[in-house]
Amino acid sequence: MKQVSISDAEWQVMNIIWDGQPLAAQEIVSRLSDQADWAPQTIKTMLHRLVKKEVLTFEEQGNRYVYRSRVKRSACVKQASRAFLARVFSSEPAPLLAHFMQHT
Repeated sequence: MKQVSISDAEWQVMNIIWDGQPLAAQEIVSRLSDQADWAPQTIKTMLHRLVKKEVLTFEEQGNRYVYRSRVKRSACVKQASRAFLARVFSSEPAPLLAHFMQHT
């Protein structure tokens, strides 16, 4: 998987899609409206952005756009975890584990 940066808001969109794909845009908007106070156009903009990042793909079915993930959740989690470890703990797992031990 190529390196892709997914924002916190985009993670919310992706989790909806991973949990129920394939999903029509209207279904994604409906499910996200239950979780976040976003306008439908905001959600559609995020879908478009995720397609441009090559994280999502879509197909037209009549007058509907149906979205699917192009990447597995586990691959995105792995990449995000590595990026976090590198950014916060200089890619060293020992300080991360020590932090969790001290703060749990």
